[in-house]
Amino acid sequence: MDWDDLKIAHAVARHGSLSAAARALGSTQPTVSRRLTALERRIGVKLFEREAGGLKPGPLCDVLLESLDGMEELARAVERRIAARDTGLQGSITLTSLAWFGDDVLAPMLTRFCARHRYVTIDMVNDPRRFNLSRREADMAVRIGNFDQEDLVERKVADVSYGLYASLGYLNQRGRPDFAKKGAGHSVVSLCPSPAKVVHIEWLNAIVPRAAVLLRTNGLQSHLATVEAGDAMAVLPRVMGDRRPELVRIEAPLPEPSQPVKIGVHADLRDTPRIRALIDFLVHELKIRARELNPSQD
Repeated sequence: MDWDDLKIAHAVARHGSLSAAARALGSTQPTVSRRLTALERRIGVKLFEREAGGLKPGPLCDVLLESLDGMEELARAVERRIAARDTGLQGSITLTSLAWFGDDVLAPMLTRFCARHRYVTIDMVNDPRRFNLSRREADMAVRIGNFDQEDLVERKVADVSYGLYASLGYLNQRGRPDFAKKGAGHSVVSLCPSPAKVVHIEWLNAIVPRAAVLLRTNGLQSHLATVEAGDAMAVLPRVMGDRRPELVRIEAPLPEPSQPVKIGVHADLRDTPRIRALIDFLVHELKIRARELNPSQD
């Protein structure tokens, strides 16, 4: 039995449809459908039942799922061991982070690292979703807040503090918010609802609960653009807001929030030379920028 064929069935069972499985596998729906049909023909059993929402695992597939989960984890472990082989300071690294932190903070650091180590290439993927490091969706992650995956080694490298910002044009038109009136008569931009606790948005809701929410987005770059346009106030990382002279940080009645910056890597990869070198480099670089990232510590 070919593991690649079983992997097709496993992906369809996990994602519930041919198209979703194809996206997860980096393939196409016709290819996944053709290979699944060939597998079912070869074993003489239909593995899935069609229903309104997609494909449902049949009795045999249900029995196989636990074993397929184990096979996938073993295959991932083999991939990580191969990726961790001692090849010296060469090879590729996929690093993921939030868009604003990757663009504003990490990108210049990573280019300096690659200029120093010419045989290392870095693919930086900025995305709000949490990549699964155990599944090799990325080799490293730099996150604001905590990790929630097992088998990871994480290291706190800095803190990021936040503040409430508005443009000079906005303040000339609206004035500063009256915190005693809980921000009534003012407008803000916020984040899209999330099951996870978002410290700086909770702080915003606490200081101006009566401000009108004009827009919710899933990233802080759009918050910055809206504040610069003069249409609303928003909470921004101070490393982003303080260096823009057209923006004003507004003193609030509650202490400004901060969150830890952490580097995470799967335990199997932590001693890989290129991974180890990049971690050490980022720790050093972020230490240099510690006051800029968290001015509220002064």
